[in-house]
Amino acid sequence: MTQPRRATQPRGEQAAPAEAAARVGLHSLAPAPGSRRQRKRVGRGEGSGTGKTAGRGQKGAGSRSGARKRASFEGGQNPIHMRMRKLRGPHMKKSMPFEPFRTHTQPVNLDDLDRRFDSGAAVTLDALRERGLAARKGVAVKVLARGQLEKPLTVHAHAFSAAARERIEAAGGTCVEETP
Repeated sequence: MTQPRRATQPRGEQAAPAEAAARVGLHSLAPAPGSRRQRKRVGRGEGSGTGKTAGRGQKGAGSRSGARKRASFEGGQNPIHMRMRKLRGPHMKKSMPFEPFRTHTQPVNLDDLDRRFDSGAAVTLDALRERGLAARKGVAVKVLARGQLEKPLTVHAHAFSAAARERIEAAGGTCVEETP
């Protein structure tokens, strides 16, 4: 019985490691197993499982050639662009101040100023924010005339109603309009 011959290597050279033999390169690139699937070939006989109606069901718009659903299609119910309100005519309350064009202000009333500020105080926008009035940043402040003002105040705001301006000045105060 003969023994198998061992492979001999020349002196001074070592055997290549196992990972060097399985080196990654353009020749060995392949997608991960199961990540790529062949497309479904429809209408190729009853035995294929997708023959006859080719997965489109029986009748209806979806079974016809050229059928596709619009991005805005809602299954036949009244679509959102029809459900939204219409802007008709300048006489309707909801016709023009539509959302992008509506101006937003945060109201501050005279009774709030009277309750939170001392006589002769300067009511600035920062002072209003510190006392919990006009807390939203970047939104204009409008002083409205609800309540009575008994003290003279210097009020800084973006806008004043006519009645509020009148009552502040009647109490001995001044109104200073800020630019937004």
